[in-house]
Amino acid sequence: MRKFALSASTFLLAAQLATAQIKLPSPSPGATVTQTVGTTDFTINYSRPSLKGRTPFTDAFVPTGKIWRTGANAATAFTTSTDVMINGKTLPAGSYAILSIPDKNDWTLIFSSNKSVTEQTYKPEEDVLRVQLKPTTGGEKVETFTIGFSDLTEASTKLNILWDDVKVSADLKVDVEANAAANVDKAVADKPDDAAVLQAAANYNLSKGRNLDQALGWIDKSVSMGENFRNLYIKSQILAKMGKYAEALPLAQKALSLGQSSNDSVFPFFKEGIEKSIADYTANLPAVPTIKGKGKKKS
Repeated sequence: MRKFALSASTFLLAAQLATAQIKLPSPSPGATVTQTVGTTDFTINYSRPSLKGRTPFTDAFVPTGKIWRTGANAATAFTTSTDVMINGKTLPAGSYAILSIPDKNDWTLIFSSNKSVTEQTYKPEEDVLRVQLKPTTGGEKVETFTIGFSDLTEASTKLNILWDDVKVSADLKVDVEANAAANVDKAVADKPDDAAVLQAAANYNLSKGRNLDQALGWIDKSVSMGENFRNLYIKSQILAKMGKYAEALPLAQKALSLGQSSNDSVFPFFKEGIEKSIADYTANLPAVPTIKGKGKKKS
């Protein structure tokens, strides 16, 4: 009898181990949502329960006024590659668990430093950020719990949580220019002798009117590694923006000549711009003073 009991236990354990290695359907399947805003990448990993005839945010199902993991199964994870403002409050770059406290008139959205937190292990002291959100109801019914992004601009988006006819949204904003400038500075620091990186960095500063002396140093180094119509044209534009039209003009003329003799398929897209710049630089050159002749008039 003992031998049979041992065999049965061994069989049950083997069956459990086998099941653990088999991918089976989940009642709340996992999902990953990614969104880029400017130079910032947002990623959300969460599980998606369905209503199946139930009504959420009631005493019977996902009670109001209590901590909720904002999904099912493991904690919902939120990652941002840069600092982000959420409803006017700063969340530093990093990965967090998203929790919430749903209520009829007010939701609390919580970003926790404990990425494996549950309703049972939640500790307020692990909160990194809390924001208050106003829910709306009466919209289109959503059967399966959904988190996503909408209203995308270069520097902002909305983070939306939808289930049943309830919707809550948070405003996310990033500092695009500061992040891009930091990326440029880091790229040059990482590859200080890469002509293409120096050219791109100088062009970024030029486009933003940012630190033109620095941009000129970068493009000078790029040009010293090999002249082409692109880096010469960028240098001419930097000099022109600094008011040095007499120095900018011959560089733009040389850029036009190099471009016309090159087989670069991109040059035709630049040609008109370079020709216009040459005309503008010429128009901005100081007028040559007229020297009047000396001596007496002949009678």
